[in-house]
Amino acid sequence: MSEETNERRKVEITSSVTVGELAELLELPPVSLIGELFKNGIVATINQKIDADTAQIIIDELKLSVEIVSVSDSVATERLKDRPIGQRAGKGWRDRSPVVAIMGHVDHGKTSLLDKILKLSVASGEAGGITQHIAAYQSTYEGKSVTFLDTPGHEAFSALRQHGAALTDMAVIVVAADDGVKPQTLEALRFASEQSVKIIVAITKIDKPDADLSKVKQDLVNAGQTPEEWGGDTVIAEVSSKTGEGMDKLLEIINLVAEVEELKADYDSQARGIVIESHTRKGVGSLVKVLITRGEIKKGDNIVVGSSYGKVRILKSWSGEDIDSAGPSTPVQISGLKSLPGFGDELNFASSDRDARKAAESASSQSGSAHMNSEELLRVMSRRNELSVMPIMVKADVAGSLRSVVDSIQLIATGEVEAKVIGSGVGDVTESDIALASSTKATIFCFNVGVSRSMERLAKNGGVKVRTYKIIYELIDEVKTDLSKLLVPEVKDTVTGRLIVKGVFRTTENELVCGGEVTKGSISKGSRAQVMRGDKQIGDAEISSVQERSQEVREVNAGTMCGLKLKPEGKFKLLEEDRLEVYKREIIEKTL
Repeated sequence: MSEETNERRKVEITSSVTVGELAELLELPPVSLIGELFKNGIVATINQKIDADTAQIIIDELKLSVEIVSVSDSVATERLKDRPIGQRAGKGWRDRSPVVAIMGHVDHGKTSLLDKILKLSVASGEAGGITQHIAAYQSTYEGKSVTFLDTPGHEAFSALRQHGAALTDMAVIVVAADDGVKPQTLEALRFASEQSVKIIVAITKIDKPDADLSKVKQDLVNAGQTPEEWGGDTVIAEVSSKTGEGMDKLLEIINLVAEVEELKADYDSQARGIVIESHTRKGVGSLVKVLITRGEIKKGDNIVVGSSYGKVRILKSWSGEDIDSAGPSTPVQISGLKSLPGFGDELNFASSDRDARKAAESASSQSGSAHMNSEELLRVMSRRNELSVMPIMVKADVAGSLRSVVDSIQLIATGEVEAKVIGSGVGDVTESDIALASSTKATIFCFNVGVSRSMERLAKNGGVKVRTYKIIYELIDEVKTDLSKLLVPEVKDTVTGRLIVKGVFRTTENELVCGGEVTKGSISKGSRAQVMRGDKQIGDAEISSVQERSQEVREVNAGTMCGLKLKPEGKFKLLEEDRLEVYKREIIEKTL
């Protein structure tokens, strides 16, 4: 055999490849590759994309003599050259409004603070009083506009809060005067620091009787944020959303910081933006909320957003008013895209419909849709014989919430159980969702989306469970409850007594009769006992009868001579001076 036949054949791919393309390169039937992926924890279709490392792992699992070689993507990503929205710009650029994220712990008054600033009721529209999405608003103070992003406070929305910090120039970290700094406050501070945005602390609820401003400020010092009045550089505004106290000071601080930062943007360049929310609406189709980061977007513009494209048919302000154009730092609502873009996708202007379509197709081919990278695959492979997997599907109203729900569910996994998201999407439950759930025995978890009566009937006939939720932590808790049922209960043995065998009176296949002295604890009917000879266990038995002075009793205590009838498990010979370690066995249900 020649040396060449022993060499591994090299197959070149870019950063990712579809299952169908890889099967063709490997000269394998696609179904064989899909089957191997499924065995290793990846539910894939022929058009699913996997990265190069994952492809190599699967090839090695198939014992093929093939080596994957990654090559550079041929399409340049111009957006890498873009200036982030929070950076200062050069001469000739015009001033733009600051983008401010409202961040902090759940129920510390973020949305109520925004209510007061905007003089409208935002909080009342949120399920459970908790912000469920990133919402964008604009307000004007002393002739200067400010864009606000209201980010969720619940821990399950970590991804949204982090994205909110990345979009902004400054972050108002809200801390309740009656509660102090909490874990999500620290998380918000970390996100803002990582993105190098200016931090302003708003201490809310100062009107409450149990407000303790000194404690809050000490908490902030402990978190590395020393107030200016205490010799640090953290700007603090003390406010009350109920009375309005301190609101003017907060807005003055925001305007002052914006002036110092000299925030500018290029209004004359092609429009750019980033998706902060997307969902579908009957009669409208895809409705996308975008924060414009540079240039001006106009009605009729051809745009590409991630792997979607279209023409701007409807352009509205954050409040729903029709507008003709919008510039940097402006949140807008757009309809006209052919499909629903993802949360965080970038909007780009295209000179024609043809160019938009080509750019969208290119983005689709360059972005992998596999939910598992090579490192995660290796982890799954190492645990696949131990894990109990619960298949689930997730449906949500908007892309941002969908991402947070899926991410939160995936974090629940332990070494014993795991919720596997085998399908997810934005919008109401469909017939294809029911079919997939039925074939995979998955439960469908719905967040802020409806289930029609026809879909309910279809689900019932197919034995599919469909559950709906308005508040995210209720959904996550339900997933945890279901996963807990898959945990193997813990068996706990507690030694309750000890007996030294002094005589063996009868031995049959199903019964042993002996007598002895209780030297520790107590022995009761129905208990179990390990039969010990020295340090070695020779058997196990159930105590079916306890006698004291020839009388049947329920229990005997230390210092007592007694007789026992034992039901042995397995065969063993009981001898004098053997030791019975009597124990109580408890089955303890585990929870996550």
